[in-house]
Amino acid sequence: MMSITLTVRHSRSGPYTRPVPKLWSETIQSHRQEVQEAILHTTARLVAEHGPLSVTMSRIAEETGIGRATLYKYFADVEAILNVWHERQIAHHLQRLTAARDEKHSPWQRLEAVLVAYALTQHETRDYRDTDLAALLHRGGHVSRARQRVRDLIRELLSEAAASGDVRDDVAPEELAVYCLNALSGAGGLPSNAAVGRLVAVTMAGLRARP
Repeated sequence: MMSITLTVRHSRSGPYTRPVPKLWSETIQSHRQEVQEAILHTTARLVAEHGPLSVTMSRIAEETGIGRATLYKYFADVEAILNVWHERQIAHHLQRLTAARDEKHSPWQRLEAVLVAYALTQHETRDYRDTDLAALLHRGGHVSRARQRVRDLIRELLSEAAASGDVRDDVAPEELAVYCLNALSGAGGLPSNAAVGRLVAVTMAGLRARP
């Protein structure tokens, strides 16, 4: 692990008070980010292997290769580490949805791409949903905020697709967004990506505008 020591020199006229050179500042920030990333990845691995209730700060420090005092400078406890890790996972999932949306052009294709990405995320994260870790992490407000962002994204796409005549307009986009999220939450219990694709197709069929 990289270690950085800064020496503050004194001049005859008093302490050396000039700003820290930009290169030093950037190097320190980079080092801190590397340590934080190592802590997050180590904690996630230990929790996956042993469960959240069996992981201690001492074990995290040892596995990361840093001292306990250093670890406590970054995080107060294991739950704080896991919350930051979970927030990053959620941010990654949201980026995946927006990237899927931006890859397509027509409203219907954009809607389908986002629903596929959402369903696949549900399928890929199924192993941890009914665990102590899920119960611990889902207490945070960041989860409800993320759900609302996903709901808003799908509602906007439904509105666009309804305006283009692809999605039915006899049901409000807000209600259709709830329908999509509830239907695709079942992707976590499916055995394969192919089954996930079929679930998305059935869900999309319920959205189609009436002839």
